[in-house]
Amino acid sequence: MLTFERYEIILQLLEEKKVAKLAALVEATGASESTIRRDLTILENEQKLKRIHGGASLKKRKVEEPSMTEKVQYFAEEKREIGKKAANFIKSGDSIYIDAGTSTQAILPYIETKEIVIVTNGFNIIEEAIKRNFKTYVIGGYVKSGTHAFVGKGAVETIQQFRFDKAFIGTNGIDLDFGYSTPDPEEAQIKQLAIEQSNEAFVLADPSKFGEVSFAKFARLEQASIITSAITSADENAEYLERLAKETTVEVVNNDLHRND
Repeated sequence: MLTFERYEIILQLLEEKKVAKLAALVEATGASESTIRRDLTILENEQKLKRIHGGASLKKRKVEEPSMTEKVQYFAEEKREIGKKAANFIKSGDSIYIDAGTSTQAILPYIETKEIVIVTNGFNIIEEAIKRNFKTYVIGGYVKSGTHAFVGKGAVETIQQFRFDKAFIGTNGIDLDFGYSTPDPEEAQIKQLAIEQSNEAFVLADPSKFGEVSFAKFARLEQASIITSAITSADENAEYLERLAKETTVEVVNNDLHRND
């Protein structure tokens, strides 16, 4: 197969799936892993894709947002690990805010105590929390069809009535200069309020979020700790995590990197 034919197959697969693992690209092209890795580097340099842990993703527009159905399919193993780590920070008696999203949903199966209060703007979080018999409050507003998040004036007014011991927030982008960001300004406002009204805040991020910038900023990096997957430290994103640890005061929780004092 000619080089340009591999490129076409890689880009076509990404158009269909948005994210493709290395194994899937190898199978689709019949090329070796080393060849595909070189192809991905070239295509990334040409601004046609973004390399991520174990594969590649289509470059995202600033206001583009994956649906809940799409999010569930991406980085399932990493999200389970992130959820387990996040749950370790939750103690009996805590009042916690859990943001809408699939990374944040992954926390719930690993929470060991039932003596907590959960506040959320996520339809998926509500269902999971009720199933597990957690005391749960829901902020108002309207529900977005894509992310199943409650946003708008009602959500803002309701969340302002609460204060939290800890907040667990999802993100679409983490950038050294721009901070944490998400495509929708209305969701960004809810995330910002949750962080400001918490004693501690944690942003949960799978490997695809590093180096990304979305449309609406919701916090500076130092306003929250980052919980990510230890798997990330073994791939191309390790260098980015090292920069986060060295160039900022943010704490990165992935078993290897710690706060830069």
